[in-house]
Amino acid sequence: MGLGRTDIWQTGLLHRSMPDILRAGTLVDTPVTWLPDPGPFRFIADPFGIWHEDRLYLFAEAYDYRVKVGRIDVFILDRTLNVTAHAPVLVEPWHLSYPVILRDRDGSFLMMPESGKSGMQRLYRATDFPYRWKEVEGCAFPGPMIDASPLFHDGRWWLFHTPWHELERPRVDTLHVAWADSLTGPWHPHPGNPVRRDIHGARPGGTPVVMDDGTIVLPTQDCARTYGGAITPLVITTLTTRDFAAHPLPPLSAPAAWRPATDGLHTLSAAGPVTLVDAKHTSRSVIRRAGVDIHRMARELTRRTLRY
Repeated sequence: MGLGRTDIWQTGLLHRSMPDILRAGTLVDTPVTWLPDPGPFRFIADPFGIWHEDRLYLFAEAYDYRVKVGRIDVFILDRTLNVTAHAPVLVEPWHLSYPVILRDRDGSFLMMPESGKSGMQRLYRATDFPYRWKEVEGCAFPGPMIDASPLFHDGRWWLFHTPWHELERPRVDTLHVAWADSLTGPWHPHPGNPVRRDIHGARPGGTPVVMDDGTIVLPTQDCARTYGGAITPLVITTLTTRDFAAHPLPPLSAPAAWRPATDGLHTLSAAGPVTLVDAKHTSRSVIRRAGVDIHRMARELTRRTLRY
């Protein structure tokens, strides 16, 4: 992100299932309901959702440029997709984003947010869904990850991700795979890692889905033009503990009708009859962004001064 360039994401709910969207190959003319604007220099991104007792629980990254540390919020929506409640549910000292939400075999709810800045991948279980979460101890993930996207398929768990530690690369063009018998691990890195290097479609960008013909489609991010510029659906035709093969479909971009949020699209996640997305517009207001940064630095300086 260059000087004065500020990415502002907004989260929407497409009135169409994810398999239908993938078959159509376009987002044009798909009705969308947008979440409320959280205010200047704030955004809601990385949406994941799950239906429970006739309500949609949408979890997302809530980010404020005045703080620059993401947290996880929940939005509760009724069947007509009206927001009936909204609250922060997971706040840590480190940045959180990409809150994948799952059901365990015992029916409990699990959340796997990106937590790479803490030095490890973490998994949380709801103690009072959807508001309270406790970290699951003893997980054996293969190091810190970016946008880890799990899938239960053929009797085992698969995890698509970009490694956090690949500092020599831009961390947007590499896909790794791991597998395990349990979501908590131990996880086994695929011997073909990295299974894919392609800035047009490697870093995960949403929920992997199994289509009617048995093929797996993983949303990946096309970052060639800009970070999160579009979603490239990656069709995985071979996935075993030894082999991997995949090919990309044409990218999905934000339609012109979404203006001003047409500068990028970097999440596509399934939630039953609806599909969750985020799209961005890029603000180029140097003066306003400088004011936000100065305010944040002044707060940090005051906090450090009071501490000592």
